[in-house]
Amino acid sequence: MNRVEPIVALRGLKRSFIQGGERIEVLRGVDLDIMPGEIVALLGPSGSGKSTMLQAVGLLEGGFEGSIRIAGVCAEELSADARTQLRREHLGFVYQFHHLLPDFDARENVVMPQMILGRPRAEADARAEALLAGLGLGARLTHRPSQLSGGEQQRVAVARALANRPALVLADEPTGNLDEATSDVVLAQFLALVRGEGSAALVATHNERLAAKMDRVVRLKDGVLHEQEGQMP
Repeated sequence: MNRVEPIVALRGLKRSFIQGGERIEVLRGVDLDIMPGEIVALLGPSGSGKSTMLQAVGLLEGGFEGSIRIAGVCAEELSADARTQLRREHLGFVYQFHHLLPDFDARENVVMPQMILGRPRAEADARAEALLAGLGLGARLTHRPSQLSGGEQQRVAVARALANRPALVLADEPTGNLDEATSDVVLAQFLALVRGEGSAALVATHNERLAAKMDRVVRLKDGVLHEQEGQMP
């Protein structure tokens, strides 16, 4: 029987900063496995290092110690260009603020990352339309971000993150800029889409209620991860 490998494996991940002449230890040796299709909540208050950890897993910043293995590849052994390619092929990102391209409509914002990977325009358009329709935005394809509500903009950002069928979606407070009712709707759609696509996800949040909707919860405290009891193993 073949053993299923984690889509992400972190070992001994450390990150520190110098501030005011003092070294601040943000991550103190983080170990974490995320299995294919698993949705993990990364829980912790603001300033606990959640975003720093996501930047590490997303290969967005250097200066880390330890091992980051994504889709079976040791990222620390790669060149900068190879890390960029690994990120484009296997990772998707959703941020608290949507960061949509303001001069492009909803469909074009979802098409863009696909074309960067070389997908034909017609195929990219079809994929974008299907994702947006699944998020209730089938009638808003040609609307620019300024013509969309906050919740609609964030749903476009979710579709963009899933456009290239990533193995892992990294979400940093993805509903933190929305009111509670809109937040619940967007999160439910996000989780349904991620599960439907078969992707895994690591979702940073400080919201206990939202974290409880995911498969597993880990807490970042004093730079170390702690598994929360009562969640799926």
